[in-house]
Amino acid sequence: MATQYPEISDQFRGFIEEQHLFFVGTAARDGRVNVSPKGLDSLRVLGPDRVVWLNGTGSGNETAAHLLDTPRMTLMFCSFTRTPIVLRLYGAARVLHRRDPEWDELIDLFPPMRGARNIFDLRVELVQKSCGYGVPLFDFQEDRTLMDSWAAKKGADGLATYQRDTNQRSIDGLPTGLFDDTR
Repeated sequence: MATQYPEISDQFRGFIEEQHLFFVGTAARDGRVNVSPKGLDSLRVLGPDRVVWLNGTGSGNETAAHLLDTPRMTLMFCSFTRTPIVLRLYGAARVLHRRDPEWDELIDLFPPMRGARNIFDLRVELVQKSCGYGVPLFDFQEDRTLMDSWAAKKGADGLATYQRDTNQRSIDGLPTGLFDDTR
């Protein structure tokens, strides 16, 4: 049975920081629900009720679009290697872009990422731990380097063009706020 907590304990923080993979779930009031896997060294626990994560340029930008409509976000972490645990963080999040004042303060928390596109700031309202008995065992080999290679090949101008062409609207047509002209 799942157990609920009002905040991220030190034990949960340690568990989160050990994970190489997490999942983010968001949804606007209408349209599709989005669930995305995230990895790399892209997440930081800033306190018992706050998590931030860095998002690179990708084929879509659903999370940003959904948060502009409805700030709900769920992050899910699974233990693939030891005691089975599934940990979910529920809360309200906001998207930050390079133009936002907090960007410079938060971007320094992460290793450099070519193509860094958004930072998501989640205020955790509920933490839920469940058993994870159905989660298989996997061994982490290494982070992929493809996103960095792809971004390096595109270059700054190519990334900006790609983002303008593919990251300004969700698959349901919602604006992502990536550029001022889409809010």
